[in-house]
Amino acid sequence: MSEPAPSRSRTPPEPIPMTVLTGFLGAGKTTLLNKLLQDPALKDTAVIINEFGEVGLDHLLVEYVDDNVMLLQSGCLCCTMRGDLVDALETLLRDLDNNRCTFKRLILETTGLADPAPVLHTAMMHPYLVMRYRLDGVVTLVDAVNGEATLDAHVEAVKQAAVADRLVLTKTDLVADPAAIGSLKVRLHALNPAAPVLDAAQGEATPANLLGCGLYDPERKIPDVGKWLRDEAYADPHGHSHDHAHGHHGHDHDHGHLDRNRHDEHIRSFVLSADQAIPEGAFHLFIDLLRSLHGPNLLRLKGIVKIAETPDTPLVIHAVQHVFHPFSTLERWPDDDRRTRIVFITRDIPETVLRETFEAFLNRPAPDRPDRAALADNPLVPFGGR
Repeated sequence: MSEPAPSRSRTPPEPIPMTVLTGFLGAGKTTLLNKLLQDPALKDTAVIINEFGEVGLDHLLVEYVDDNVMLLQSGCLCCTMRGDLVDALETLLRDLDNNRCTFKRLILETTGLADPAPVLHTAMMHPYLVMRYRLDGVVTLVDAVNGEATLDAHVEAVKQAAVADRLVLTKTDLVADPAAIGSLKVRLHALNPAAPVLDAAQGEATPANLLGCGLYDPERKIPDVGKWLRDEAYADPHGHSHDHAHGHHGHDHDHGHLDRNRHDEHIRSFVLSADQAIPEGAFHLFIDLLRSLHGPNLLRLKGIVKIAETPDTPLVIHAVQHVFHPFSTLERWPDDDRRTRIVFITRDIPETVLRETFEAFLNRPAPDRPDRAALADNPLVPFGGR
C-alpha cells in the first residue's frame, strides 16, 4: 500500500494590503503613482486603474506597466460597476495562486469622479475578498491650486477627503500665495482632523508616510491606535475633549474661530469615548440602530471598544456608511489607554444625536433640559434612556 500524500497546509495566506488612491480630477494621482512605483519599497505591487469613460487612457501614462497592472474601462466605480472590481480582484488572486504573477501589495487608483465608498464596501464586505485582502488605508490627493474651489463645487471631493487616512497636497509649488496653502490645510484639517496632510512637492508623499495606516500592523497583529484613531485630534480647541463626562484633555490647536470639526454645514467629525465597559448586546444594538437609521450618512467610523464580557480583549470596528468590516478581537490592548474610542465622520447627523444615543446605551443619565419633549427629536435614543 502506498503512503498517503502529505496534506497541504490549509492555513490561509496573510491578507494582501490594499491601498485606495483617490482624489478629484486633475489632482495628480497618476503622477504620484508613477513616482511611488519607482520606489524599491513598492516592488511586487499590483495596480488596478479605473477611469471614467468607455476608453481607458491612464494606463498608458503609468510607466510601470506589466502583467500586474489592470485597467477597468467600464466607468466610475459605483454600485452598478462594482462587479468589475470584484472580477479584477479575484483575477489577480487566481493568477497569484497559480503562479502567473507575483505581488505582495495592491494599489487601486479610482477615477477622479468616484465616490470612494463603494470601493471600500467591496474591500470590507465581500466574503472571499475580505479574507485575502486587507484595507491598508485611503490616500486622497488634493490639488492645492484648485482645492478650495473643488471642495466648494463637488461633494465627491469632500467625501474623498473626509474618508482619507492620508491627505496629500499636490502642486503647492505652483501656488504663489503661501497663505492660500495654509487656508486649504486648515479646511482639510477641519474636515478630517485625524488625517495627516502631506506636501508632495516637499517630498513628503513617500511610501513610508502613505502605507501602513490601516486596521492593524501585521507584524504585531494590533492596530496602531495612536496613528489610526488619533482621537486627540478631535479635542476641543480650548483643550478639552468632547468626552465632558470624564474630563479627558486634548491638545490646543486653535485655528481662529473655525469649528475644527465642521465643514460646509454638512460634514462633522468627532470622537466618542468611555471608560466603562459596554455590554456586548447593548453595543450591537447601538451599531444596528446607527446602521439602519443613518447608514448612508456615516461616511467613516472606526474605533476600539471595551466590551464588558471580555474587557481585556478589545473589539476593533471599522465602517464606511452602512457597511461594517467584520468585527475583530485583539488579544490584548495595544497601549495603556483602555477606553472605548470611536471616531465618526458624518454627513448631516448632529453630533448630539449620536452622543445622546451613546450615553443612553451606557446608562449614563442625560442632563435635564427645560423642555423634556425635546428628547423626542432624537429617534435613536431608546425608551429606557429617556
